[in-house]
Amino acid sequence: MRLSFTIPFATAFLLLARAALAADHEAGVPLTPAEAAGAWTVETGGHATCMIRLTADHLAEVGDRCSGVLPADVSGWAATADGMALTGAGGQVLTPFDRWSNSLFVSQRSSGVDVQLMRGPPQR
Repeated sequence: MRLSFTIPFATAFLLLARAALAADHEAGVPLTPAEAAGAWTVETGGHATCMIRLTADHLAEVGDRCSGVLPADVSGWAATADGMALTGAGGQVLTPFDRWSNSLFVSQRSSGVDVQLMRGPPQR
C-alpha cells in the first residue's frame, strides 16, 4: 500500500523539480548584447545604490551614485563564459559578474561584499 503512494509522489516531485530548473535556463551562461541593452540596478548590502545602462554595442554608462560601488573607469562590458564583466578603456576586466538567473548577475569580491546587477529600475 505504501509503495502505491510513494511512486506517484516521487514522480510528481521529479516533474516539479525539472520544471523549476527549466524555468531558469539562463544561469551560468553568457550575457548577449540584446539581453544587456537597457537599465540595470546596482545593489550592495541588500540596497539599491545606483543605475548603470548597458548597450548592445558593449558600452556602459554608469550613474552618478555608483562611486565606491563600481570602479570609476567603467566604460563598457563584455560577455564571459558564465555571465559578464564590466570593462574599462582598452577592454580590461574591472568587475566580473556570474549570472545567477535571467536578470541577476553577482560579483563576489574578496572583501566579502557582493555587488549585484538586477535588470530594470529598483524594486520598491
